Amino acid sequence: MDDILACDAADLAGMLARKELSAEELMRATLARIETVNPQVNALVSLRDAGVLLAEARAADNGPAEGPLHGMPIAVKDLFDVAGLPTVNGSPLLGKTPARQDSPHVARLRAAGAIIIGKTNTPEFCIGSHTYNPVFGATRNPYAPDRSCGGSSGGAAVALSTGMLALADGSDMMGSLRNPAGWNNVYGFRPTWGRVPGARAGDLYLHPISANGPMARSPRDLGLLLDVISGPDPDQPFGRAEGPVGPVEPAASGARIGWLGDWGGAWPMEDGILPLCRAALEMLAQDGARIEDLAPPIPRETLWNSWTTLRSFGLNAGLGALYDDPESRDALKPEAIWEIERGRALSAQEVQNASTQRSDWYRRALELFETCDAVALPTAQVWPFPVDLTWPREVAGHEMDTYHRWMEVVVPASLIGLPALAMPAGFSDAGLPMGVQLIGRPGSEARLLSLAEAYHRATRWPQTRPPVLQGL
Repeated sequence: MDDILACDAADLAGMLARKELSAEELMRATLARIETVNPQVNALVSLRDAGVLLAEARAADNGPAEGPLHGMPIAVKDLFDVAGLPTVNGSPLLGKTPARQDSPHVARLRAAGAIIIGKTNTPEFCIGSHTYNPVFGATRNPYAPDRSCGGSSGGAAVALSTGMLALADGSDMMGSLRNPAGWNNVYGFRPTWGRVPGARAGDLYLHPISANGPMARSPRDLGLLLDVISGPDPDQPFGRAEGPVGPVEPAASGARIGWLGDWGGAWPMEDGILPLCRAALEMLAQDGARIEDLAPPIPRETLWNSWTTLRSFGLNAGLGALYDDPESRDALKPEAIWEIERGRALSAQEVQNASTQRSDWYRRALELFETCDAVALPTAQVWPFPVDLTWPREVAGHEMDTYHRWMEVVVPASLIGLPALAMPAGFSDAGLPMGVQLIGRPGSEARLLSLAEAYHRATRWPQTRPPVLQGL
């Protein structure tokens, strides 16, 4: 029964619906895997009582099917609220009391029949693409436990690659669904901004740079979860109402994919990343896609100035109250303080200029998609780095002037809310995973999923089990 944890979520859902597998059996296998593996990687936190979870699984077996995820165990990123569980977000300042209600997409998971077993670990306030915090500690990469798993949806990616989960949610401001997917040999999908609702609290208008989305071990599973959590929220002013993306079928023939690589040499990259990712795209070429090298469509510094301005502007809005209290300020990580202070130093004109730059990039990107179905980039500029390092100080001999400069490669999609799907690209000679992004025009989720499914059927990278599963 333990082998059941290697199955795709769509297959598990089918077996549950046909009564070929009981929710209790799946829950027992899940809890056994967690007991064995989670102490090695620290991906899951705030786990609910095993007896209560088994009782909920038995109730699912004895009751009517509630939706496409009926009886499926799932854990929620510790950025989001789950009624009855603390929302810690990696900070000692939060999580003092359990949440009273679910975040919007979490409520949709429940309505679809999922059984929420706990939370997935994050960096403190989800700042930085490396999952460590002073409350729960660091999450380790299952392919190299002395290395980072990425972030901020790092716990989710590790739980997927180790079979502790078949589906997971996440969020992505600066690659938080894409970098950990690439570094853990799974799939992550940042959808078009507005397709999946965000938080109802706080400002709803000025800061649209983060998006919530699915993670999984196959593109068809991404589609399954994306359809569950998609759709406008009547309590929020923005939202997209595209139709369902599933069932996902492979389709690569005739697709035009532009390879942007290192942005014309502008971004430093560690050795081996570019050839690995470019070779990964050739798997799509074998299925009839055309891969073309592209020149940078906009200057690097234009993207970086716009992004860092709007990011600091938004993070100050979200974390400023904690900074204003001297006691809580002392508990903030240095990177959070840097963002807040930088955000407060911005003038209104600087913010407006950054928004204009973003608008210019959006218009240029739409021109790009007149001749391309997707553009491709690596998911990171470095291989997974040592877990005890806060962030890389240099990349390929270039000094990093900020804690997140090594992640410039995710900015083009994040800045203008484009859908971006991270696929496993394979491994370095040292056995470290890397990923490649497929980025499309707004609303092109179904097309990206069909390309990724064709790639998945040709590669099956997630079937390469991590060393922490040896002997299981």
